[in-house]
Amino acid sequence: MRRTTTATAASCNTCCAACSTAEGRRLLDPQIVLIAGTTVLLGAVVQGTVGFGVGLVAAPVVTLLDPSLMPGSLLVVVFLLAVMSLVSEHQDLDPRVGWVFAGRFLGTIAGAGIVVALSREDLAIGIGVMTLLAVLLSVRSFAVPVNRWTLAGAGCVSGIGATTSSIGGPPLAFIYQRSDPATLRSTVALVFTAGSALSIGALSVAGEMTVRELLAGLAFIPFFTVGFALSHPWRKRLRGPRFRQAVLVVIAASAVVLLVRPFA
Repeated sequence: MRRTTTATAASCNTCCAACSTAEGRRLLDPQIVLIAGTTVLLGAVVQGTVGFGVGLVAAPVVTLLDPSLMPGSLLVVVFLLAVMSLVSEHQDLDPRVGWVFAGRFLGTIAGAGIVVALSREDLAIGIGVMTLLAVLLSVRSFAVPVNRWTLAGAGCVSGIGATTSSIGGPPLAFIYQRSDPATLRSTVALVFTAGSALSIGALSVAGEMTVRELLAGLAFIPFFTVGFALSHPWRKRLRGPRFRQAVLVVIAASAVVLLVRPFA
């Protein structure tokens, strides 16, 4: 009887190991990496140009291909891409960014509480509607002054959005839309660097950041590196009103994603 039990346990362990290996191969299948990596490349072009957007472009495709790769693989992408952008334009960083972090901290706490009280679907729809209204106001030349209060407010809304829907870039981009493009990109990059690093750390401590997610994120490095390089010519072309229009288009697209996601 003991031999039978031992043999059965050994057989189960062997099967589990085989399944784990097979699953790992499936998750890192070259076709999946290629398709998802292509969307990461496109998202990197967008983010390298306007300061945010890689998650907006890549997250739906990665989730469709294999939900178990989310959110870790894209958090790795967001972190490394933000570091690249920050290194490239750190000299243009807004010195008032501390107010954004103060608001982001409060927004993250508030977002966690809101998630407990309300459904993520309702929150996503609410944030999407508010974002579209902000875009419409901006199109009608409604200008928001950039000061410590508006920066803290944008940081707070960004924290709520990032915590409840994983989309935290639009509020910051909305505030900085009339600023120098390099200031928008570098400031948002610093916020993304800190935010994604904290998220990766928290997921790792909680045991929710798998090795496969990390490997998938690292496999995307060539793609977002190429995408970031391709964004440089667009930075020179999109300046002034054109840059602002591009930012508003990406913000509006983010709002549409938030509105559609609950019904997908």
